[in-house]
Amino acid sequence: MAQRHVRHCACGTRLARDNQGERCATCQRKIAAAAVADPPQVPLEFWQHERMREALASWHMGHVFYAYRTHPWHDRVVSQEAMAGWLDLNQAQLSRIESGKPPHDLGKLMRWAHSLKIPADLLWFKLPECRDEASIEVTSAPVQAAAMMLEASQAGGLLPVVVNGRTVLVPVDAETILPSGLGSLIGSSADVSAQAAERDPMSPFNRRDFLKNGVAAVALPGLGLDELQHVAAALDDAHRYLDGPVVDYFRRVLGKAKRDDGALGPKKTLPVMLGLLGAVEAQARDVKLSVRRELLALGADGAEFAGWLYRDIQQPQAAVFWYDRAMEWAQEADSAPMQGYVLLKKSQMAYDERDALRMLTLAQAAGHDRWHLPARVRAEVTQQEALGRAMLGDPLDVVRGQLADAEALLTNAPEDHPDALGTYFNGHTRLLRDAITYTEAGKPSLAVELFSDVMSTGMLSHRDTGFFNARRAAALALSGEPDEAAKVGKASVAVAHEVKSERTVRVLGEVLLTLDRWRSRPAVREFRESLTA
Repeated sequence: MAQRHVRHCACGTRLARDNQGERCATCQRKIAAAAVADPPQVPLEFWQHERMREALASWHMGHVFYAYRTHPWHDRVVSQEAMAGWLDLNQAQLSRIESGKPPHDLGKLMRWAHSLKIPADLLWFKLPECRDEASIEVTSAPVQAAAMMLEASQAGGLLPVVVNGRTVLVPVDAETILPSGLGSLIGSSADVSAQAAERDPMSPFNRRDFLKNGVAAVALPGLGLDELQHVAAALDDAHRYLDGPVVDYFRRVLGKAKRDDGALGPKKTLPVMLGLLGAVEAQARDVKLSVRRELLALGADGAEFAGWLYRDIQQPQAAVFWYDRAMEWAQEADSAPMQGYVLLKKSQMAYDERDALRMLTLAQAAGHDRWHLPARVRAEVTQQEALGRAMLGDPLDVVRGQLADAEALLTNAPEDHPDALGTYFNGHTRLLRDAITYTEAGKPSLAVELFSDVMSTGMLSHRDTGFFNARRAAALALSGEPDEAAKVGKASVAVAHEVKSERTVRVLGEVLLTLDRWRSRPAVREFRESLTA
């Protein structure tokens, strides 16, 4: 008589004949219980583990789920069934998320992050302050609206101006509002401002709604009432009224935003830029042909700046969108230098993503003669190529040669107009970028000296001081100076949190990983606590 096949559960228990599943009754009860239980309370060190850091840096929640389940902190690998229960998913859905394309639904990402209690500073998207999972979607919009209205009260507001019987909302600054006695009018625009703030303007998924509705404020000093009336008329009837002076007005808004960025940070500057770009996008359809190219050239400049701001808050999808829009507008405006400049910025973004080969080829494309780049931008492109070669392991002499070429180009560059491309790239900027290049080339001690020389001048903006201190801390850690690295890193943390620079926070997280072997030292502990507070 043929022997009947005997089946066993994964735990070793022999399965009953009437059990058609793959688990015994005891295991099935455990799985069912795990599916409705909350995830365990994990320590802070759990998130600092290299596997978790790599998964979070991938911006792929499926990778985060897998790293969480297989983390060595657990006694055994957490099953997909158990984690699916925590996340209100089934096992098949979780499996698809882990192995498929990265999910982009912001609401789901926020819910999952709250369920697993992932620290907000390690995420690549913004979490609302409220930690109550059931109320995330209900409370996040009012919280964001209130925050934006607070910033609006500090910077200015939307002034309703009547043109041809229609009310047009014009962005004005507090310095114009107060002496003119216009404060009472600003209140009438609160409903529109709140509508604009109903969804998070920092989110690339809400970009179209935000552009459509406008923003709450822009800070532009010295705007008179006559100019207000003219700008309002242009926003109401672009074909008739949008002319050179209005484009100049937009250009001054952009210049003020760029100057404010270093002190205020991206999250206070972004609403201004989104409002400006929304006006450019809307009015470009109706302006006269003679004005359109000038307006789109300005829009390309602003879109490139918006891409930078999104890079600073670690939202690469939105950054790519605005870089692409900058390229499109620059092409239509027949601005060759801006097209080459955007390629340079895309190369720098590839460095953020540690994609050395793409970074190098984009820098080489940006350096083509067809773009007719200003000398300062050519110097920056040459230095960017040196950084790419350092990352790819080219000989140090080759890297140094290109850095020397960049220095020569910059030394011979003429004095440009303050608003010209690349005017920020000066001697201090070059030395800081050289320091980053030497760090990548395996010479962190040289980098520390360069960072220290520039930082001691006190010439950097508040935000840049925080960021380059983070880079300096990285070089110190790689040089085997843990206490000094931790001290500099702690100073950088304070600035990063103040100006909301997620890019700086990400660099500091890498520094903390480098310092892991010295984690018991008091200075390193203090640095870790300040970063994760």
